[in-house]
Amino acid sequence: MRKYWVFVTASLSLLLSAISGSAISVAYPTITSSFNTSLVTAGWVLSIYPLVSTVSMPLSGKAADIFGRKNMYVFCLSLFIAGSFLCALAPNITLLILARCIQGIGGGGFLPAATGIVAEEFTGSRQRAIGLITSVFPIGQLIGPNLGGWMVEAFGWRSIFWFNIPITTAALIISMFLLKKGERQKGHVDLVGAGLLGGSLFAFLWSLTELGNTAGEVQWMLAGLLFIISVILMLLFIRHLNKAEDPIIDLQVLKARPFMAANLYNLVFGACIFGLFSFAPLYATSVYGMSTLQSGLVITPRSIGTILTSTVVSVFLVRWGYRWPMLIGTAVIMTSLVLLGIESQGITILGIGLSATTVLLVNLFLSGAGVGIAGPASNNACIELMPHRVATITGVRGMFRQAGGTISIAITTIILNNSRDMFRGFAIVDFGLAAIILITVPLIFLMPKSVVPVCTAESATTHS
Repeated sequence: MRKYWVFVTASLSLLLSAISGSAISVAYPTITSSFNTSLVTAGWVLSIYPLVSTVSMPLSGKAADIFGRKNMYVFCLSLFIAGSFLCALAPNITLLILARCIQGIGGGGFLPAATGIVAEEFTGSRQRAIGLITSVFPIGQLIGPNLGGWMVEAFGWRSIFWFNIPITTAALIISMFLLKKGERQKGHVDLVGAGLLGGSLFAFLWSLTELGNTAGEVQWMLAGLLFIISVILMLLFIRHLNKAEDPIIDLQVLKARPFMAANLYNLVFGACIFGLFSFAPLYATSVYGMSTLQSGLVITPRSIGTILTSTVVSVFLVRWGYRWPMLIGTAVIMTSLVLLGIESQGITILGIGLSATTVLLVNLFLSGAGVGIAGPASNNACIELMPHRVATITGVRGMFRQAGGTISIAITTIILNNSRDMFRGFAIVDFGLAAIILITVPLIFLMPKSVVPVCTAESATTHS
């Protein structure tokens, strides 16, 4: 019975993270107008969270292995509470972005720490347990937009941050008494690697911001300088990985062919699920003229589709394997992106008239179903190759997803900010992502087809 309470406690943090992430998307248009800033600048409120999560995920995954998963989990909960408190009090857009940064450091550590805790408790059904805990995200994404839309209209955008504090505090107290310390491994936390990776991504996004904000008066020199700095830092980061004794990212889970394929796939997967759909509420309000509350409700079909399909796939993942769910899910996501890029119009099917809004809801349900089909498989792929490094692998996997989402958010804000027609801007993003995710199909065939009892690093380099 205890292990099921552990599962519930670990799932609670992921649920709150998903609620917070989807609620902020609904509040994004209100925050933009409240601080009278551009879409690109306000976009940092969305992008800074996945940016710092990109760094904190592998860092916390490594730290969880070294210092104990319980200690890391409690630390991340504490940071998330502090960040939420500062977000609720932020007097301007700059301090709100900084507070979101703190919140993201804590939230980024939830997934690897919670996954490691669950994997340790459910040793006999690891893949199923990890798949189920991953499916908590779409539940939060179902609650977040609806709750966020209501709270923003009723109490203002700051209320979505106040909401996090009492529930996260309750999870913190329960965790301190319920979770066991767990085993520790030798090693050290690679702060230098984290700094180089975070600095590279930050400089790259800043360069994009300069390009997006200046429109006709682009500060090419500053944007170019930031881009060069980003490239230099990334090259130094790669060099650091090859020379460091215990780098932030284990090269075995980065360079080995199956892991490399899984990471690249998750980079694009993250661009689709975190990037584009962070702007679904803005799409609803700007293109369809919906209210804030309605813009939250419009995301519900997507969340329902994800919950239904991810639950089924998680239960049967061991039987079905990884490859077919990822192939089918990728095809469904690509189809939904193409349909979303086409202006929704009312249609008649079997004598039943469907309005443009109904067609939009069906397309969003389709996109959610695709995410739910591919998500559990892409998250679990290759984990059995190194079952003793679950937290580290999950951290790296999440890092690539968050990086994809961060870059996608930045590019999307630039396209939308410089598009005279908001729908045309969204169409460019939709078709672009559809083309990119199609290119990832060959990567699926480089990953293990199904769960196999392979546990050595040497096998990981050759298994496909």
